[in-house]
Amino acid sequence: MTIKDIARLSGVGVATVSRVLNHHPDVSEDTRRRVLAVVAEQGFQPNNNAKHLKQQTGASIALIVKGTMNMLFADLVERCQQLLEDAGRDAAVYYLDEDANEVACALQLCRERKPLGVLFLGGDLEFFQAEFQHISVPCVLLTSSAQGLPFPNLSSLTTDDEEAACQVVRYLADRGHRHIGLLGGNRSCTQISYRRVLGFQRALDQLGLPFDPRRCEPSRYSMPDAYDSTRRLLARCPELTALFCVSDLMAIAAIRAIRDLGRRVPEDISVVGYDGIPLGRFSVPRLTTVRQNTQRLAERGVELLLGSLQQRRPPVHDVVPFQLIPGESVARLG
Repeated sequence: MTIKDIARLSGVGVATVSRVLNHHPDVSEDTRRRVLAVVAEQGFQPNNNAKHLKQQTGASIALIVKGTMNMLFADLVERCQQLLEDAGRDAAVYYLDEDANEVACALQLCRERKPLGVLFLGGDLEFFQAEFQHISVPCVLLTSSAQGLPFPNLSSLTTDDEEAACQVVRYLADRGHRHIGLLGGNRSCTQISYRRVLGFQRALDQLGLPFDPRRCEPSRYSMPDAYDSTRRLLARCPELTALFCVSDLMAIAAIRAIRDLGRRVPEDISVVGYDGIPLGRFSVPRLTTVRQNTQRLAERGVELLLGSLQQRRPPVHDVVPFQLIPGESVARLG
């Protein structure tokens, strides 16, 4: 009995079974119960000693995931694991808090587990600038751009976050919105959401709308924090008619907070998210969002990493297209 047998009997992918067995948080409870039921029924015992030995001898690819509640990264992890498995490579996944130092984690892994390469899902460029020179294995950073960093072993793939945020603001303005708030985001130029904040501000300037810092509320990439942040923002700025959230998870929490305040989406306040996670298609109302191409991010990221393992090449820094997907969460004013 192998992990592939467990996946077949459970009706899920091998990567999903791996995450269940390693107690990762990005698996639904229904799926987790189904997999564990098959594991118990078959008496399956994972060979942890063999797995650990593989990791120590440098046979695996390390996937370092920034944040434990980012559903976009959950999709990326599964796609990357499957692509690496198809290429005959093992992947070991490591989850960090969104404020943790992913480069320090990679350095420790390189010393202790000696991975062949590292895929970073999310990252703070400040950490790369300070410590990445000590990492020698091929690496790829997904969803943030490392262009301009002087490292021959670091490639990156990202969405044009600034232009995507501009399109969101223009979309809202075209529908009559002039009082637009921003939920989440960080003005530090090394943070993943910086370009979204920059695009938000640039679009307001282009439209002749004032940028008011009071209408911007920080939030972690979690639903409870986004819920509380939305309530604070609306208490401070009740005049807002639209809210741009820098992730879909924040947007879904914001819709709940707005409803709990006795207001309606989109009749009273319109909401736009970012990422295009599947959950947004099933929210009520269906979420308007910027969809990132996770399939392309995963395929190109794995392709770049495996290519670097086989033959050292110059770093590549690509931009992956996005789509603004209209839903039901934006109303036209007037």
